[in-house]
Amino acid sequence: MTAVQANRERWASLLQRQGAAVVLVVVIIVAWIVFPRFGSLGNLRDLALQSSFLLVIALGMTFVIITGGIDLSVGSVYALGGVLAAYGSQWGFFGSLLLPLAVCGLIGLINGILVARTGMAPFIVTLASLLFARGLLLAITSEGSTTFKIPGDAIFLRLGQGTFLGIGYPVYVAAALCLAGGVLLRRTRFGQSVFATGGSESSALLMGLPVARTKIAVYTMSGLLAGFAGALTAAYLQSGVTVIGVGTELDAIAVVVIGGTLLTGGAGTIIGTVIGVGLRNVIQSVINQIGTLDSNFQSVVSGGFLLVVVIIQRWLAKSRNA
Repeated sequence: MTAVQANRERWASLLQRQGAAVVLVVVIIVAWIVFPRFGSLGNLRDLALQSSFLLVIALGMTFVIITGGIDLSVGSVYALGGVLAAYGSQWGFFGSLLLPLAVCGLIGLINGILVARTGMAPFIVTLASLLFARGLLLAITSEGSTTFKIPGDAIFLRLGQGTFLGIGYPVYVAAALCLAGGVLLRRTRFGQSVFATGGSESSALLMGLPVARTKIAVYTMSGLLAGFAGALTAAYLQSGVTVIGVGTELDAIAVVVIGGTLLTGGAGTIIGTVIGVGLRNVIQSVINQIGTLDSNFQSVVSGGFLLVVVIIQRWLAKSRNA
């Protein structure tokens, strides 16, 4: 390899890993200058709080995509987790927390077993789980006509509405989970198996790595985190809202990819996902600050931005392999 090729590969790798961070910084600086309200402490707190729920979901999605898979069920599982948390509040704090974790974790486990043990396509398996979770949610809520409320004196509400130093508890919870996820991904044998499975499954099998067990674990993790995000949202809203989660799976996939995780698997970082979530919500905040644009325009921007990112990723991959 010549010096020029090595330098080109190094820059391509750097852009792939840090490109979203550069764009995020630029967007924040421009928004801060153009819209003074954007930089207000209250707006930044709201941004962090709203980002925390999607970040918890995207954390699980990051592990799944690094293995070369996809999880389309997280949006419906997220909504189901919120409803189950509100329903379980009649049994106290642990009912609100354990019920959604148990049910949503089980859905993730079944996804993992079907993908890993039967060889079924993750797209098909998780699409079926999306329909199942949404159907179960509608059955529990009588076609959405029943909204379960969490009692105002429930300790569980503090998880979503409590603050420390003016910042909501969900922000700290999401940060702690991302820190733990980063350590798990980068500093453990399990993390190595996740990367190896996504990089080349056949090679991982030849190396004796537990590929099937790794896939089952990441899909179970995705279900657990989506359900937990739903429980956090229920604690924040004080009810199990049935209409949330529609399209959330696409948002989660988008922020993970924007953060530099390859859809083909084998590469990705937790910090990249954090940046992807931040960039998506900052763009949404800027659109809201403009005021003259329809809020749905944010979806147009996000879709276009995701398309550009995927194209750039493919170009960078070719540059590294050239």
